[in-house]
Amino acid sequence: MLFGCLSKFKGFGSVGCETKILSMRRFDFKLFKITAKLTLPALAITSIFGISLPSNAISNPFRRNQNEYRLCAARLLSVGIPAESAGNACAAALRPKEVSSCVGKIQRRTQIPATDSLPFCGQARRPNDLATCVVGIGTKSAETVNPAILSYCNRSLLPVKFAQCVVGLRSEIDFSPTQAMENCISASDRISNVVPLSTPAVPPVPPVPPSEGFSPTFETTPIR
Repeated sequence: MLFGCLSKFKGFGSVGCETKILSMRRFDFKLFKITAKLTLPALAITSIFGISLPSNAISNPFRRNQNEYRLCAARLLSVGIPAESAGNACAAALRPKEVSSCVGKIQRRTQIPATDSLPFCGQARRPNDLATCVVGIGTKSAETVNPAILSYCNRSLLPVKFAQCVVGLRSEIDFSPTQAMENCISASDRISNVVPLSTPAVPPVPPVPPSEGFSPTFETTPIR
């Protein structure tokens, strides 16, 4: 472009050629500014949406590491639960991941088999609290773990508090595990079965007598 300009305007000097080159540079700069104004907002919007919107890998509940039913079945099978029992327990659970975690925790930290703890973990409102209760009482017992711990922890409305009661009593008093659990569950039952105070009876409101100064009369003459 430069050589063409010089050859075309050779007879008129280099001033005209420099003017044309300068005008072309100004046009290129204006075009660059217009392009930048159009592309920068689009890039900004794209970056914002790219940051705010979660990827499919994060929000997809069917992936292997995020499907709770799949995790539940895999964990129960790994601790020796039969396939049919594992399928029924996971399908019926509101929180299948917690149910399998409850069974696994009890088996790892106590001598209670997974097949014994599965029904209780499946029935518990808070499976994690049930596991904490069973493990807390079971690991503090020097003798063989009593399977009745599962039943006691399942009966308690506050299993963690119940376990603290049992462990605390046995730490200071020579109680057997069953005796301590019976005392703590009895106290829990008394608290949960408190009858609320009855409200005082409200006396019935007597009927209001009709006013003596007003006696309605009705027309009895037949119409002819």
